[in-house]
Amino acid sequence: MTTAHVDTFVRDRLPPAEAQPEFLFDLPELQYPERMNAAVELIDRQPAERLAVVNDAGQWTYGEMRSLSDGIARLLTEEEGLVPGNRVLLRGPNTATMFAAWLGVLKAGGVVVATMPMLRPGEVATILERAQVSHAIVDSRSLDDFRAGAQQAGTVRSLLTYDGDLRTGELERRLAGVAKGFAPIDTHRDDVALIAFTSGTTGRPKGCVHYHRDILASADSFARYVLKPQAGDRWACSAPIAFTFGLGMLLVFPWRFGGTAVTIETPGPKPLLDAIARHKVTTLATAPTAYKAITGMLADADIFSLRTCVSAGEHLPAATWHGWHDATGIRIVDGIGATEMMHIFISASGDDIRPGATGKAVPGYRATVLDDAGQPMASGTGRLAIKGPTGCRYFDDERQANYVQNGWNVTGDTYRLDEDGYFWFVARSDDMIISSGYNIAAPEVEGALYGHPAVLECAVVGVPCEERGQKVKAFVVLADGHAPSPELAKALQDHTKCAIAPYKYPREVEFVTALPKTATGKLQRFSLREREA
Repeated sequence: MTTAHVDTFVRDRLPPAEAQPEFLFDLPELQYPERMNAAVELIDRQPAERLAVVNDAGQWTYGEMRSLSDGIARLLTEEEGLVPGNRVLLRGPNTATMFAAWLGVLKAGGVVVATMPMLRPGEVATILERAQVSHAIVDSRSLDDFRAGAQQAGTVRSLLTYDGDLRTGELERRLAGVAKGFAPIDTHRDDVALIAFTSGTTGRPKGCVHYHRDILASADSFARYVLKPQAGDRWACSAPIAFTFGLGMLLVFPWRFGGTAVTIETPGPKPLLDAIARHKVTTLATAPTAYKAITGMLADADIFSLRTCVSAGEHLPAATWHGWHDATGIRIVDGIGATEMMHIFISASGDDIRPGATGKAVPGYRATVLDDAGQPMASGTGRLAIKGPTGCRYFDDERQANYVQNGWNVTGDTYRLDEDGYFWFVARSDDMIISSGYNIAAPEVEGALYGHPAVLECAVVGVPCEERGQKVKAFVVLADGHAPSPELAKALQDHTKCAIAPYKYPREVEFVTALPKTATGKLQRFSLREREA
């Protein structure tokens, strides 16, 4: 291939071809031309007058988003020294300006590295260092942690800031001085478009690399065939676009099919419910815990515009599905995806839904379960394995061999495959905790707790939680001079929130005199999980 990238830092650090999964492009919609830019396909192909984004601050047409993203691309390339292949950090809540920046980076040939606004300086610094990020576009409300992280990393040489969608920031002032229009970089379909860092990983975060065609492939498989979107649909999602679930449901899918993105800055089920009524949302995407919470708020709510509801991020319990269906008449479309896979690869909609099951392989994908020898099974319980138009390409990471085995993407989930081809979630295969759709690594939380002087030893596990699916629980052995108390438990929780992203903090703290270990002193988290189960 002939890349458009001058800076090949990411491509030079991809796993070799033999370590990558087998890719499938069987569907006619997945036959993309060699030269294509995903941002152009998403925003420049729709009628200019059609509504692209709406929120409490205003609304933007496709033409306006095209113009805004062209200006950002021109500003980056002509005044900020960006060359194709440079990495650009995006940081802030979901807004039209954030989305325009995402488009502008791709049009300029850059590589998007989006981060969750709640990440702390140390976490930001790690991402900046890993990806050698040179440019950043940051919402002014997310600047403090970014500046601290950038100072630590020392890689960022260009920073543009904006004030949400108020149109009052430095970015908007700079854009007023640039020429109109921009000739998008003629990227190859297999040029790197984004690095999505997995949440809650231990040690070095895993960066999942996706190409320009990967961005469209998730729309042309799952969204096209399972959700069957229509032009004019209004899409809302609780996840930030730093999560590929949010990126797909709130940016890629709406624009691929001529819809409107409804952005919501205030987190939580109630603001989400209010936005459905205020902006006449037709397609909603959020985690199972949010559906359960919203179900109890529906008495006086206006959700008559809703037509499609999508759940992902964690297992959707049958009881939650039935509760929502009984209250609204809408069948939730469940699905499992992964950052490594870009988006959802097992799902079902309409009459194909079986409550409690995740669904079947999405058109364009093949799915199976592997036995202990790594061989596919016709049915039974084993490790979930996937092939399709997207797949795992870890950036500069030896853990590629753990995820890709014999051409299959092995997700780390244990599933049961029945004789009808439906997949039923059993459990995670490792120590990752999935709580309200977030992936949280136990050792990372333990590392934060160890920073408190009262902690001598600790162990963190996920325990069953009706509200969140799982919740983070910490078992703590105290150092001399410290006594168990509710006040100390809260102090440890607050300390953790300051050290790492707040959603990772232990919802429950239990003080113990000793932790279960092997004869060699290795912590046995499974013993604690079994006790709690």
